[in-house]
Amino acid sequence: MRIGVFVSETWGEPSDLFEVRERARRVEALGLDSAWVPYLPWSLDSIVALQAASEVTERIELGSAVIPTYLFHPLALARQANSLRGVLGDRLTLGIGSSQQVVIEQMHGVRFDRPARHVREYVEVLRAAGDGKGHVGHSGEIFRIDAMYGTPGAAPMPILIGALGPLMLKAAGEVADGTIATWCDEGAIERVIGPAVREAAAAAGRPEPRVGTVVPVTVTDDLEAAKKATAEHFATYDAIPRYQRVVALGDGEKAADVCIVGSEKHVRDRLRAFESAGLTDLLAAPFAVGPDKQASRARTLECLAAR
Repeated sequence: MRIGVFVSETWGEPSDLFEVRERARRVEALGLDSAWVPYLPWSLDSIVALQAASEVTERIELGSAVIPTYLFHPLALARQANSLRGVLGDRLTLGIGSSQQVVIEQMHGVRFDRPARHVREYVEVLRAAGDGKGHVGHSGEIFRIDAMYGTPGAAPMPILIGALGPLMLKAAGEVADGTIATWCDEGAIERVIGPAVREAAAAAGRPEPRVGTVVPVTVTDDLEAAKKATAEHFATYDAIPRYQRVVALGDGEKAADVCIVGSEKHVRDRLRAFESAGLTDLLAAPFAVGPDKQASRARTLECLAAR
């Protein structure tokens, strides 16, 4: 199982490009496998953040988790990603997803229509834009494209879909290279997420897919205080129906139950449990607790690296 870390803040104050560079440098120095950036209302643009991370790293995979498809025309995102791929080569992984109705319609005023079909065709357009032929043609139910297209350095790249429901998981296996799920514990990965993506990939004749999940991680000696902080901070997710459903697929009752919180031994045990459940990529989002947030994050990173 590969372990990656978010280098642009996911839970707290937004990161600037300087912080992204320093965190990415640290992740690579610790020997971890990958660095990830989110796309959030309070966060940096994902492609810009990945460019910053690329400037200070040489080895690790760099990926987005995940860019909302409804906010970008697929050729626009393809151009951005392929431009960066010209610098990063095979280190770039593009994580995309539909986001959710409240974000797309209420916040941005864009119609949230047929998300699984939308994302499926979106991936097909991204694939066509990466073949270097100078033209993209697509005639689908959502996208109808007949366009000149070219970007120096364009080439096929791994694409992962943020997926939780059955239709999106099916698309992740059939047309993408796997999934990035959120708020999934070991039970959800083993019983639902992993099997759905793998079965879809096998039926489509695709290679074995990646099965990833985003998990808050905290190494602490003060378990009671850390669990209290985790429960309070992530309580908002318990009120969102889509996350309620995915938490219910696993063995916990609330989003905080998915979080990995405890001693170094406890964290290592949970990592092994996720791997045994069939997870291929754990995307750790450090959740710093206590008065010294920097020390808390550093301890969590060191534990993840020592796994």
